[in-house]
Amino acid sequence: MPVEIIPALGWEKCARLSNAHAELLVTLDVGPRILSYKLTGGENVLRTFPDQLGKTGEPGFQVRGGHRLWPAPENERTYVADNSPALSELKQPNGIRAETPPADPWQIRREMIVSLATDTSAVMIEHRLKNEGREPTSLASWGLTIMQPGGVEIIPQPPLGEHGAGNFLPSRALVLWSYTDLSDDRWRIGRRFITLQPKLGRKATKIGLPHRERWIAYVLPQSLFIKTFNYEDGLAYPDMGSNFETFTKDDFIELESLSPLKQLAPGESIAHTETWHLFGNTGDAPAAPASTFSAQLASLSAADPIDETALAQWLAPYLSKIGIF
Repeated sequence: MPVEIIPALGWEKCARLSNAHAELLVTLDVGPRILSYKLTGGENVLRTFPDQLGKTGEPGFQVRGGHRLWPAPENERTYVADNSPALSELKQPNGIRAETPPADPWQIRREMIVSLATDTSAVMIEHRLKNEGREPTSLASWGLTIMQPGGVEIIPQPPLGEHGAGNFLPSRALVLWSYTDLSDDRWRIGRRFITLQPKLGRKATKIGLPHRERWIAYVLPQSLFIKTFNYEDGLAYPDMGSNFETFTKDDFIELESLSPLKQLAPGESIAHTETWHLFGNTGDAPAAPASTFSAQLASLSAADPIDETALAQWLAPYLSKIGIF
């Protein structure tokens, strides 16, 4: 189905990408932002803030929700408002390129190319930042996805090794922000997985990782969201080497991927790509899942410690279907 430009979410112009499996909405009157992603007949898995929808022209940055593109590392340049209409171009068969024109004083053009597969729920998002200023600048592209509350994030860890000859050097890192308290019960750090659960009324917490495992998952009562992205060995990343970061405060949670950090001369750009997949209890689910999503979510929320072997077995058919295993 070709891309449709429709009124939605209080705005006159949103791009609707859809097939028999899934639907996305991309704002064009502001942003661009991806503010809805759902299976056909299902519920939006992206969190939005209703009091910020349908509005334009605000003087400062608006969260709005959904998925956005930022420059990293985080500073005042990051929060340049994207509250004006986005330039857009339809890309066949089922995609759209939308961009935020450069603004003073930093003159960074932000562009997202969003494409929906023809026969699955898979979405590919290319994030690109271009330096259109007069001076070189160092930055990374940064894709941030705000998920609905009520779920649990699953972050895979690399396999454990054994201490001994030939295995003396570190193999992974964990980046912590000053406000991150690892005794916080929203975090569970296991042998195979790190999990994080947003909880109402809680303060901010965040970690970063040089993440080579390629995928992150988020389990909701009726769906499983998987985001995939790459790590490029030998390149510098922002925030002490992080290509993945996750943040939660109160009842919302962000899943964030980052490109390598690059010094951009005027006219140069930096980009990275992530892919989304969405599964429901029926339809797109692999045959005979180990449990419904609501049962798995209840187990993740209540079990202490989490049965990581059972969790890995439950995830395996979904990861296999998207080519991780």
